[in-house]
Amino acid sequence: MINRAIIAYARTRPKKGYYSKTFMAYKYFAHNGKLLPAEQANVPLSRVEYSYGFGVYESIRVSKGKILFLREHCERLMSSAKVIGLNHTFTVDFVEKSIKELVKHNEVVSCNLKVLLIGGRTDDTATLDILCLNPLFPDRKLYRDGATCITYYYEREFPQAKTLNMLSSYLAYRKAAQAGAYDALLINRKGFITEGTRTNFFAIKGKTITSPKSADILPGVTRTNVLKVAKQNGYVVKEEDISSAELHSYDGFFITSTSAKIMPIRSIDDHDCGSPPAVLQELMSVFGEFLVDN
Repeated sequence: MINRAIIAYARTRPKKGYYSKTFMAYKYFAHNGKLLPAEQANVPLSRVEYSYGFGVYESIRVSKGKILFLREHCERLMSSAKVIGLNHTFTVDFVEKSIKELVKHNEVVSCNLKVLLIGGRTDDTATLDILCLNPLFPDRKLYRDGATCITYYYEREFPQAKTLNMLSSYLAYRKAAQAGAYDALLINRKGFITEGTRTNFFAIKGKTITSPKSADILPGVTRTNVLKVAKQNGYVVKEEDISSAELHSYDGFFITSTSAKIMPIRSIDDHDCGSPPAVLQELMSVFGEFLVDN
């Protein structure tokens, strides 16, 4: 048996480029909607669906007691399951309720939630596990100066599903960490940058934001809301292929994720992106206000 409480602790330790304000041991996790002591969180080693990565997941941020974009994350969990043919008996409302109860009983102020939906041999043997993990906050200097990124040639098999099949993404992220970079940007067989290993990628020129095509990426919940806020504040948003050979054509670049929100990019491989342009700093500011208000 693998003790998930141990896994949860390991994942709360700060990674390069992140820091965690405090360590908190959470008393409970949720299994199929039932709250149980964290020490009972186990996965049988013999469970082939888990060891083969037949599952989907979501990472959700809780900030000052507020669960950010809860409905959207739960809906995407269901969408990811549908993409890979993972049948189950859970509903969006059930997942929402389970998350709210877990946050309440753990008396959470700030944390990251990990939601794991793992398939079974039949619909009713699929399992839903929800864990509270220590929040990780990117180093504040990265928002001022921008993050470094490398590129890595890889295409995910199911780009629009957030699956547990993360080996190649893990290898790409490990290579980035070894290079002292914040993330690795994935390049497809056509030479276009699609997304990061755990982030969405954008280019900006003036007040025009370019995103890789939705069909080629996992459309992040943060990405969706950033683009919504951008449109509301006079930015033009378009989807186009972004060639790794034409980075000089843009004023700047940024990535988005649940943990990082909007993170400017300082360099991509040997390409110096310069300081974050003023229009990007403006977008970061208005998105921060949006998160407070919503």
